[in-house]
Amino acid sequence: MAHVFFAEVVRLHGILTSIVSDRDLMFTSAFWKALFAASSSKLLMSSAFHPQMDDQTEAVNKAIGMYLRCLTGDRPRQWVRWLPWAEYVYNTAFHTALQDTPFRVVYGRDPPCLRSYEPGEIRVAAVAQNMAECDAFIQDVRLRLEQAQAVTKANYDRVH
Repeated sequence: MAHVFFAEVVRLHGILTSIVSDRDLMFTSAFWKALFAASSSKLLMSSAFHPQMDDQTEAVNKAIGMYLRCLTGDRPRQWVRWLPWAEYVYNTAFHTALQDTPFRVVYGRDPPCLRSYEPGEIRVAAVAQNMAECDAFIQDVRLRLEQAQAVTKANYDRVH
């Protein structure tokens, strides 16, 4: 886990000022405690009965969960495959609290555009197939997210 932490978090963002973690033995080990103490970081622990720990974490968990439900739909066992896309959608969506997208806040620019695939424009069959699958996936996700927004709005209207 320490290798993954350094390869995927510290490499991109540096040592964090704080991190919210569950109480898994891995995160309560002497290694993590020493690492965070040495870097003046706070290691905050959630509990099984209060996993959100704070409102921000709770909001992120709800958003990522909704994205994964939209992305996986009729293929729920493939959620791991779609997790990077859920993260991409979250990081490129406008957040009212930030008044911007997380991507722009972190990198200072908009993300590169995902361009549509035009059949016949790529001569390498494997690349063409991958681009076509990605394009179909994005169209499917867009439809699912629009359906989720409609359901959310209908539920809101029904309650209010």
